[in-house]
Amino acid sequence: HSAVRALQRAESTAALACGVNMMYSLMANIGSAVAGMTSRRGKSHTFAARADGYARGEACGSLTLLRDEDSTLGVQGSAVRQDGRSASLTAPNGQAQQGLLLAVLDDACMLVHALSLNEAHGTGTALGDPIEAGSLVAAVLGVRDAALAVSGVKANIGHAENAAGIT
Repeated sequence: HSAVRALQRAESTAALACGVNMMYSLMANIGSAVAGMTSRRGKSHTFAARADGYARGEACGSLTLLRDEDSTLGVQGSAVRQDGRSASLTAPNGQAQQGLLLAVLDDACMLVHALSLNEAHGTGTALGDPIEAGSLVAAVLGVRDAALAVSGVKANIGHAENAAGIT
């Protein structure tokens, strides 16, 4: 988000965005499992009936972002929001998610109809995924007539936690 802002404000012509997650402690794995957050199958099943939690993943990734006034590709908008009130860490706030989606579109000066793909948070939990899907429907699909592709990379690489956004 900070990298995008620096480019938008012409504070820089290039920015580097990075994310890293390394799992050094067995206690984090145990804590996630005891809390019922991780999949017993060891794999995320995003937006699937068999969703039973997420698989933790390690990742190291980086993106070089360039300021290009004429570009129609790349990161066009960004927003940061706190999830607001929710019942627990595993129960996202649907209204907060709707607000975030609309804020990103607004920052990108993009109409809902121009959106073609949504990379979902999609952890593969029976509680979180339906709330996220409902938020997407309410914020985006309710006001457009075209299909929208939805992807969930965590189902393929695991939840990279601190590095999840870089995916």
